[in-house]
Amino acid sequence: MKTKMKMDNRIHLRSLFLLTLIAGLLVFGQTIGQTVNSDKLGRTIVLPDIPGYKTMKCDFHMHTVLSDGSVWPDIRVEEALRDGLDAISITDHLEYQPHKNDIPHPDRNRSYQLALQKAKNQNLIVINGAEFTRGMPPGHLNAIFLDDANKLLTDDVMEGFREAIKQDAFVFWNHPHWTSQKQDGMAELTDMHQKLIKDGLINGIEIVNSKTYSDEAFQIAIDNNLTILGTSDIHGLIEWQYKLSEGEHRPLTLIFAEEKTEEAIKEGLVNRRTAVYFDNTLVGKSEFLVPLIQNSLNIKKAEYRGRSTVLSAYVENLSDVDFILENQSDFTLHSHAGIITINAHSTTLIQIKTLERLPNFNLQLKVLNAFVAPKEHPEIILEIL
Repeated sequence: MKTKMKMDNRIHLRSLFLLTLIAGLLVFGQTIGQTVNSDKLGRTIVLPDIPGYKTMKCDFHMHTVLSDGSVWPDIRVEEALRDGLDAISITDHLEYQPHKNDIPHPDRNRSYQLALQKAKNQNLIVINGAEFTRGMPPGHLNAIFLDDANKLLTDDVMEGFREAIKQDAFVFWNHPHWTSQKQDGMAELTDMHQKLIKDGLINGIEIVNSKTYSDEAFQIAIDNNLTILGTSDIHGLIEWQYKLSEGEHRPLTLIFAEEKTEEAIKEGLVNRRTAVYFDNTLVGKSEFLVPLIQNSLNIKKAEYRGRSTVLSAYVENLSDVDFILENQSDFTLHSHAGIITINAHSTTLIQIKTLERLPNFNLQLKVLNAFVAPKEHPEIILEIL
């Protein structure tokens, strides 16, 4: 009898083990091939919309093994999904193909096709693009929203530009401050660039490329009515280039579009409704930065305590940006010396000496880690009610 009970227990335990193993394998099987939820990884880049437009987070300059990068196109899609991006363009070099002996691919649309396949049924727009790889001038340029990148592969650089415009592509000048082509790191227009801009063959300019920024490129954009862009120009892994676990992020072009579609994103680019987000810094026109920053900040509570005329305002930051603000109002502060940091996704107490109990007033602040022109900061108003 005891022997039979022992055998029954063993059979029961084996059955339980097998059922648990099968259930685990089924769950594992369902997980294979699925994209990891970026929110669970805590690396989704969070920035608010602005009145009338959605804020599209985009990276339009990156490479794969199909030119001089280190990863397959599907990795670029996976990284973008983890970062919560809305649109990307893989812009592998047309002319520069250092891996061609190992990975021959005559079709310059191939990286786009592979990325598009990976992004199928995902919340990410993949745009066809390519990079001209030339000496200075004109240097390196990206063409995005292409129909066929192969037709841009020509010895005549001007013919490449004309073909890009023929395909109704958007062309922008890459890293004009790149020290390999401009030893002093100072972006400047050559006669050729001026003609290309005048003829409508260059539509935008990178003011941020990877971890570099150019005041001069920003001023060129302002002076010549060009769209500003910020890109990662990533060749390895995003995690290798940026310390994501420590709060770093890839540089982005923010496009203020009417909706999340490829057509609306292109329309926003063409009409220069962009800003650049890099290294905890925002760059762009005041008409876009001010509402973006103001929509990031929320007064959770404002109150006078006891008989004091010092008002306590609790300011919540809903974005990923640590805003560095300088008091520009007539009121002095009780809790800060004039410079206030409102950390991302946190609430900061600001105490304001109003001298009398006011039903409402405005606190005027200069945003020191945002720029509307070189060395020029935007100002915002917090309405204290």
